[in-house]
Amino acid sequence: MTDQHGERRSAGELETSVLAALWGADRPLTSGEVREALDAGLARTTVTTILTRLHDKGMVDRSHQGRGYAYTPAADASGLHARRMHAELNRGEDHSSILARFVSDLSAEDEETLRELLENDEEPGK
Repeated sequence: MTDQHGERRSAGELETSVLAALWGADRPLTSGEVREALDAGLARTTVTTILTRLHDKGMVDRSHQGRGYAYTPAADASGLHARRMHAELNRGEDHSSILARFVSDLSAEDEETLRELLENDEEPGK
């Protein structure tokens, strides 16, 4: 998985690029269409592998189209980031310490936003 200059890219960077291509589309895309959208000189098999891994992680949905699949993102960018945050939290054993450290590193503005979100979530009927 190298770019046009022969430098190796991380799998996370490729996954992010593939997701960006899917988010920018107005319809499901095949692996060939994602490859064209990326315009990065990647092999079709590389793009197909990335899409398969994203599907296995629950980050994209797929439906049969012809002999292959067409892919759509399972969530928007915010949903993806939230899913990643949950995954990181679930890797640790001491959730309280992890959350406390996370909150302690928030900016005042982010802390206020989090406080408002938590207060709104506690309203009856939600």
